[in-house]
Amino acid sequence: MAFLHRVVAGNEVWAWFVALGICVAVFTFLRLAKWAIHRRLLAREQRAPSEFTHLMADLARRTQVLFLCAISLFAASLALNLPPTVSRGISILAILALLIQLATWGNRLITYWINREIRRQLEQEKDAATATTLNAVGYMAKIALWTIVILLALANMGINITALIAGLGIAGVAIALALQNVLGDLFASISIVVDKPFLVGDYIVVGDISGTVERIGLKTTRIRSLTGEQVVLANSDLLGSRIRNYRQMQERRVAFALKVVYDTPPELLEKIPKTVEEIIAGIPNTRFNRAHFKEYGDFALVFEVVYYVLSPNYNVYMDIQQAINLGLKRRFKEMGIEFAYPTQVVHLQPSPGLSKEAPHEH
Repeated sequence: MAFLHRVVAGNEVWAWFVALGICVAVFTFLRLAKWAIHRRLLAREQRAPSEFTHLMADLARRTQVLFLCAISLFAASLALNLPPTVSRGISILAILALLIQLATWGNRLITYWINREIRRQLEQEKDAATATTLNAVGYMAKIALWTIVILLALANMGINITALIAGLGIAGVAIALALQNVLGDLFASISIVVDKPFLVGDYIVVGDISGTVERIGLKTTRIRSLTGEQVVLANSDLLGSRIRNYRQMQERRVAFALKVVYDTPPELLEKIPKTVEEIIAGIPNTRFNRAHFKEYGDFALVFEVVYYVLSPNYNVYMDIQQAINLGLKRRFKEMGIEFAYPTQVVHLQPSPGLSKEAPHEH
């Protein structure tokens, strides 16, 4: 048994065997635990399929052998008397393996969330543009995750990352200044995705531009105007403007003026509000609100009419307004009421000096 007490690399041989046993035992236990958890999750998924169970099973499957080996080696090193540099190296290896494993799990969680949101956008909201933007958001999130992992790994390896972070900060500021318009549009795109002021297919008005949203990209949004051309707007310009979204409108309020001539008798003027109400009430998808003799205009008696179109569709509104105009034209013709148009009446009064003929001289 003298062999077991022989000192090798600062530790007796029996200590090395114990460390080897610990390493094998820990690794075997972790592998069996991984296998058992993964198998149980798969069985549960077969009995009652769910996205969460599938995700947990996938995370268990993605537990890397390198991570298990590093943990086993670290546990075995605790039973040995190792030099500080070796002990430090094993600790760093275990931490690096843990960081890589956490990054792998985080990467999978980001992919799961992005895929779920993309599927929801495509199936429920039919919004392919937002789905495309979500892909870019997921890509940026993964870059940020691995950047943090790399910085933590360098810090645990004893590398001073303060100067590196400062350098990256200065470089980031320089890049941000050079690409501030692009980055502004990019973050505006993310804001549009998250806040959803409009979606693909919405009819919006931005300033003097109106049309249907065709595509929401990382930098620009494309709108198809009523006249047919495609208008491309920067996302940052869109968020900096007042946007009127007509898709969110449940009904449309319409107010218009009705003008009749001054010679209209009072008894006919009293009948006009009731006549207008009857015409509007007889048209589907409308709700009459009011009709009043509003004022004496420059050349006409002015009535103000307000009604609601029970549909946000612009073509429906125009069809209803056309029906109202035709109905008013027919009814007013039957009632003998004339529509007013801009006129000007000039009253000429003869001069007193010319009222009588001047005497003629003979």
